[in-house]
Amino acid sequence: MRTGLLVVRKRQVWRLMAASLLAGAGLVLTVDAPALAADAEGGDRFDCRELAEREAPETALDWFERSLWASHCYVFQARAVRIGYDGIRTLALSHHIEDGIEREMASFLDGPPLVFERRGRIGRLSWAEPGSEVPASPSGIAAHLDGLYRLQLGGEERIASRRTVRLDIDPLDSFRFGHRLWLDTTTALPLKQVLLDEAGRVVETFQFTELDRPRLHEGHVVLDQYREAPSDPWDIGWLPEGFVPQPVDTRSSRHADTVDHRLYSDGLSTLSLFVEPIDGADELLAPGMHRLGVSHAAVRHRELGGQPRQVVVMGELPPRVLLRVADTLEWRAEEAAASAEIQGGAVAEEGP
Repeated sequence: MRTGLLVVRKRQVWRLMAASLLAGAGLVLTVDAPALAADAEGGDRFDCRELAEREAPETALDWFERSLWASHCYVFQARAVRIGYDGIRTLALSHHIEDGIEREMASFLDGPPLVFERRGRIGRLSWAEPGSEVPASPSGIAAHLDGLYRLQLGGEERIASRRTVRLDIDPLDSFRFGHRLWLDTTTALPLKQVLLDEAGRVVETFQFTELDRPRLHEGHVVLDQYREAPSDPWDIGWLPEGFVPQPVDTRSSRHADTVDHRLYSDGLSTLSLFVEPIDGADELLAPGMHRLGVSHAAVRHRELGGQPRQVVVMGELPPRVLLRVADTLEWRAEEAAASAEIQGGAVAEEGP
């Protein structure tokens, strides 16, 4: 086990931030291109042309659901600015659809040269039990938010030379952040988003400065298949009300055998959980709370399943929430017993 001062290293920080950014709220599932091509033929689909035939939204919840569908169904290129604790960044954004598969790209135009890309389908709200059905994220999320947030319509404003309606989304408890969305009245695309902490202070602003002729896709977008939940060796003793495991494949080829990664979301706010053995870890983070841009990461080194493990919980949530999640994670008794038996056998084999 490593000793001495443990510091947050840039490569590890960017790995955590990239995972959080690409995962988002589970609306689009990131998978390999061959798997996408194989599933595109027979999966469930949503015809984007239906949006043009629907009546204009009336309630705040109607506007919110329409904005989620619009984010999947409109093809566009845009320029945007992001303002957060780590400064001001400008970005080039694009969203395309080919054979029902979405492709999104975000390129930072200043500062460190970063490009994020994801290809995927419209995701599901949660894992599916055998024989059950789970709605696509836009419909599922809209229904799931009831009782967790208060949605209200605000006034109209002009953003990126387009008319918008403001949507105020306020949490009904102190375990999550609030949101302000400015939705284009023509397409329902979110042209401005503001994140507010538990005290109502602005944490981050993300705003389009230019939207280049958005076009409704004249075809379908593929929905993700139903996915059964994996068998995790742990239980989380506490999560804020409404947070559910996300049906996202979070394995990576580099860390598949050492790092377990899961996502939990209430439909708006998302937290990432990383669990890995300390012995043999590529990098360790100093226990405590770290700021990663607008996110926080709670780090604990704990004895779980018969060996020391690093637990990292990160997200755009109050720090005390992340710490509580990390502190209440426990290894299941049968998994801990199996691990102890394996370790005991290994010691016996090494003995005289």
